[in-house]
Amino acid sequence: MRDGWRHVLLHRRHVLALAGAAALLPIGSGTSRAQADPGDAAVSDVTPVAELKPGQYVWHPERAPEGFVAIIVSLPDQRCYVYRNGVRIGVSTCSTGRAGHETPVGVFTILQKDVDHHSSLYDDAPMPYAERLTWSGVALHAGGLPGYPSSHGCVHLPMAFSKLLFGITHFGTPVIIADAHSQPADVLHPGLVLPADATTAIKTEAPKDDSPAAVAAAAQMAAENAVSMVVSGADKRLTVLKDGAVALTAPVTIRDPGTPLGNVVYVLKKVNGEVAWTAIGFEGNGAGAGKAANAIDRITVAPQANQQLAQLLVPGSTLFVTDLPADDETRSGKDFVVMSQAMS
Repeated sequence: MRDGWRHVLLHRRHVLALAGAAALLPIGSGTSRAQADPGDAAVSDVTPVAELKPGQYVWHPERAPEGFVAIIVSLPDQRCYVYRNGVRIGVSTCSTGRAGHETPVGVFTILQKDVDHHSSLYDDAPMPYAERLTWSGVALHAGGLPGYPSSHGCVHLPMAFSKLLFGITHFGTPVIIADAHSQPADVLHPGLVLPADATTAIKTEAPKDDSPAAVAAAAQMAAENAVSMVVSGADKRLTVLKDGAVALTAPVTIRDPGTPLGNVVYVLKKVNGEVAWTAIGFEGNGAGAGKAANAIDRITVAPQANQQLAQLLVPGSTLFVTDLPADDETRSGKDFVVMSQAMS
């Protein structure tokens, strides 16, 4: 990579990552569909996902005109799924890292975006609509799609789909790269992590101007103040990140500690005045997907930490629950990286 995209040396292999402190960012309320490039391979939404041919995709942003965006890349299926506010608005074929250059499994956030990026590692190769996931060089971008893993670690997408995706993402949009995943599911019970004071504040907060532009601007501002939280079952600890720094750490109590929590990513949202989590469970590197409602209901944060959380939580904040450790040894710079297995 070039143009100021610095490298961070990681001493262990990525397993799960919350890169940076940005959270799931909401999208504006526009409903128009972007025009596809000539020669694109958009297909009807009645086409089964498993039958999409290399380069084909489905795109229907009107199904959820606004809300947070989450992207899931399925390594076994070589598919990229796009959800907005928990509703799937797009799916595309993709090509991930080949043998020796495997795409890391984990939870990442978009760190940088560049419409016309070129690789500094591979002969100035073009990487249109690049969206960086790690400082060490993994990104989403338009690229070759032979129907099997073929990249040097990036996630290749069709050109037209890359352009459409680029138009609805922001710094901080989460990207889950997984061996398998569950469909997003709403968890109406706030669990024991979300303080009652925060729930009340989020419910009663509303922009003075209720025009679509003002609502979108208010949502964007809230998202910029959102935090990322990690609960580690191994450490029995909560870590809260904001603006690339640790804002809070606190012990947690886990009910039935002998039963794995699994891997679950939650996003806090407000829809029609109600506050809820949307959850996505995923599998990767031998770690299984957690059960959305079960995992969050088993976690209790110390009372003094709950008071601080009430001041930090806003819609768009994320909570990542995992059985893996998440201590200081697994962090690199402003990235929050949970790693295991020493590199050979």
